Amino acid sequence: MKVFVTGATGFIGASIARELLKDGCHVRVLARPGSDRRNLDGLDVEVCEGDLCSPESLDRGVKGCEVLYHAAADYRLWTRNPAAMYAANVEGTRHVLDAALRHGVSRVVYTSSVGTLGNPGDGTPGTEATPVTFADMVGDYKKSKFLAEREAETFLARGLPLVIVNPSTPVGPHDVKPTPTGKIIVDFLNRAMPAYLDTGLNIIDVEDCAQGHILAAQHGRIGEKYILGHENLTLRQIFSLLETVTGLAAPKVRLPYLPILAAAYANEALSRITGREPLIPLAGVQMARKFMYFDSSKAVKELGLPQRPAVEALGRAVEWFRANGYVR
Repeated sequence: MKVFVTGATGFIGASIARELLKDGCHVRVLARPGSDRRNLDGLDVEVCEGDLCSPESLDRGVKGCEVLYHAAADYRLWTRNPAAMYAANVEGTRHVLDAALRHGVSRVVYTSSVGTLGNPGDGTPGTEATPVTFADMVGDYKKSKFLAEREAETFLARGLPLVIVNPSTPVGPHDVKPTPTGKIIVDFLNRAMPAYLDTGLNIIDVEDCAQGHILAAQHGRIGEKYILGHENLTLRQIFSLLETVTGLAAPKVRLPYLPILAAAYANEALSRITGREPLIPLAGVQMARKFMYFDSSKAVKELGLPQRPAVEALGRAVEWFRANGYVR
């Protein structure tokens, strides 16, 4: 089977490509000219140069493929140029799904985010059906992904066989950037995480998340959403698991929220002047006000989503970061 994967130079997309290769698929990937391609090293993939804002390159990528995995996104908690993020995430989604529709792709899996879903925030897990509005979105990344998901849904009425997946917080190997969660792990390993905020995340192993995409293509119901997640853990519990894995002491000091929020506002203001990424991203602190807990039982029941223990996923992430020079 020939498949097209966008975002394969990134964290989730690279894992999707690897899992597809294990299944014997011919994998074609989209890569921007001059992009960081470390996640493609050693992979037997066909590279289609282009980007989400180039419909011509997307036509070349999709042509002849049976399945499309659209995992590419501009994922940053802060950007000096929000318009570029909206162009990639919203307009880019429109371009790639337009190409899929023109070329008669038999199944499309669109990678959204749990950030676009409703979330009670009090520790009650959100589901695919939890009510949500644009006003609930914090920061340009979540706003752009919310709009991109709405854009994707318009293609269902046009006949595109689309399934939406909403990954939670994947951790594991090949987090080259790293992602914000990967950076927390790296900072923990480098002893640069002396305290924590009282918040929570839903953790899934990145390979399980990638398998969830493939299972969504095989078994997902067209027009449905599936949360790809596993364990709901407080940040303190995550650090305790990292302590178990590494033998390094977990931070014991819990930070008060309001002073950190004030510091984030100050950092954001300074970043607008300097153009440098803030040390404390405002959107990240605002997101931390809610416990980002989610219920992935629908994906487990309907897709057979794998559920590797979070401690194992975190251990695999630690091993990869250590082996690849992220730890001082």
